[in-house]
Amino acid sequence: MTASLGRRVAAEAIGTGLLVTVVVGSGIQATELSHDVGVQLLANSLATVLGLGVLITLLGPVSGAHFNPVVTLATWFVGRRDGTGPGPWEVAAYVPAQVGGAIAGAVLADAMFAEPLVRFSGHDRYAGHLWLGEVVATGGLILLVLGLERVGRAALAPAAVASYIGAAYWFTSSTSFANPAVTVGRAFTDTFAGIAPGSVAPFIGAQLLGAVVGLAAVAVVCERPVRKADAVVTPSEPEPEPEPELAPS
Repeated sequence: MTASLGRRVAAEAIGTGLLVTVVVGSGIQATELSHDVGVQLLANSLATVLGLGVLITLLGPVSGAHFNPVVTLATWFVGRRDGTGPGPWEVAAYVPAQVGGAIAGAVLADAMFAEPLVRFSGHDRYAGHLWLGEVVATGGLILLVLGLERVGRAALAPAAVASYIGAAYWFTSSTSFANPAVTVGRAFTDTFAGIAPGSVAPFIGAQLLGAVVGLAAVAVVCERPVRKADAVVTPSEPEPEPEPELAPS
């Protein structure tokens, strides 16, 4: 990455903030337009898919478009030895930026729809089956993000990651938060997409466990690419020199 650390941190804060604005704002809009919970979730998930794809496409070349502390931590972990991932200072800067951006994004969405700017959610999500859903959602996300890089398909990340999150809205019991920063941000809005503060810590714990599961899946499924520096070059055998022609006697 050629962007300065300041630009990368700003991209992570803005990207995470806009992602939460999309999630919360579309949830509020959906509940105002329909009383059918299925339609509300469909609208919320569709807006998230489109918004996330755009944000990754725009900000991926700047910061990697993590927008997610577990993605930042996972990429640091797998790249810590060969220097391919973010360094400790980048991790220390990215994570607070992501959390701060997420909170700001929730406040912005509330402001746009004339909701109280900060009202902690009363939407309780404290249940074991929801935590399992977060383990599955986060594990799959880590497998996808790191797996795409290893199989040489990183260019497909905007469409693939957005599509996965959209699908996970529907196949996981938790509707796929899969992101500690987004989880914290969504606690600040008492709307469709909110989560009660008391439910945040278990969700984050499940997401961290899911990240570990995802890392294990990557190690099992995706072979680590061989770096040129690590490749063993076998010298070719020298070709035999041609025999000298005998001069005619």
